[in-house]
Amino acid sequence: MTTVTTAPTAPTPPAATPATDSSTRDRVVRWAGIIAGGLVVLSILRVVTGANDLDSSGAIAAAFGLAVPIALAGLGGLWSERAGVVNIGLEGMMILGTWSSAFCAYHWGPWVGILGGAVGGLVGGLIHAIATVYFGVDHIVSGVALNIIGLGIAKYLASRFFTHLPGGGPTQSPPLPQPPQLSLPFVGDPLLTLERKRIFLLSDLAGIIRGLTTNVSVLTLITLALFGATWLVMWRTAFGLRLRSVGESPAAAESLGVNVYRYKFLAVLASGGLAGLGGAFLTLVASNLFRDGQTGGRGYIGLAAMIFGNWRPGGLLAGSALFGYTDAIRLRGGQSVHAVLLLVAALLVIVALWQLRRGRVVQAISSLAVAALTGWWYFTSDVVPGELAGTLPYVTTLLVLAFASQRLRMPAADGQVYRKGGGH
Repeated sequence: MTTVTTAPTAPTPPAATPATDSSTRDRVVRWAGIIAGGLVVLSILRVVTGANDLDSSGAIAAAFGLAVPIALAGLGGLWSERAGVVNIGLEGMMILGTWSSAFCAYHWGPWVGILGGAVGGLVGGLIHAIATVYFGVDHIVSGVALNIIGLGIAKYLASRFFTHLPGGGPTQSPPLPQPPQLSLPFVGDPLLTLERKRIFLLSDLAGIIRGLTTNVSVLTLITLALFGATWLVMWRTAFGLRLRSVGESPAAAESLGVNVYRYKFLAVLASGGLAGLGGAFLTLVASNLFRDGQTGGRGYIGLAAMIFGNWRPGGLLAGSALFGYTDAIRLRGGQSVHAVLLLVAALLVIVALWQLRRGRVVQAISSLAVAALTGWWYFTSDVVPGELAGTLPYVTTLLVLAFASQRLRMPAADGQVYRKGGGH
């Protein structure tokens, strides 16, 4: 009698069921409700505070631009950590992306500059992948070392290649060509007219739509497409299921025929490429040149947004948008900076009610207490001191995300050093 044995097969994604379709619809409805509620809150606050710049088209456009590099860094972290590799080195990968995008854009144009930024980050991802996946180096140690290496390499290359160029120097590049910007035709002027009428809700909606559809960089649109593609690949394909299985239980994935090393390696490479794109955005779109220290810790902020977003693209995008918005208001200055205090208080009250509805009394009380202190600060002061205004985006984002976060669940094998056949 002959026994036929079959090789283990890799996991395949489950077929769509009415339950999963209903869950997707519920998420869409929930996010639509959050967006609509946010618009109403902004409209009320604009009227109450008189800060018309709170949701102006200029503020929204600036917020969009400031959120993109953080979102790209966080998306890179999501790819890496979903495969079980902690990537503290996002900052170093972004730094490599800023220099390589500037070099390529100066010599060959903005499109090659975008590609060069991704390649620069990819080099950082390659170093991190070799160290952690193949040599079993501790992920945190490798990431911190990469941040130091990336900073040093960028400084050396900048002084080596930019010093003798017109307009360049040892710490900055010459002015660079920018990627194209797109606008939705025939709507910019009518929306601006409606925005200036200061009609409750309608003018606010017009300002937001105009900010999101006027002079939008192609790289911003690419970022939004990458978020959609990440969700589709991670949660709707066999490749994504296998990659996530590697981050949850690499030994189980290996027993089913998944090449654990390959998936971890590819995920870290993708992580580096995305972080490098974030660096390219800073160089080509946000400032039009390379500068030393340009990333400003955005790699770390992206990593924090990814964690508080529960390792999912939607939460990450929301955290990045919140930071970008508060940072844009801070940079534009004026009365709106003070009005953000009332906005933070309102957001924390909403979060407290949501937490209370879910039975999380301690988190709800904590959120209400901080909301009360923030509201008291607003009503007993006229301005935010300049020394504290710079911290506003960081504090606001961390407070709201910390109180709003659900029970965070990182991938089960995240950060664990995996050796083939080792059972870990």
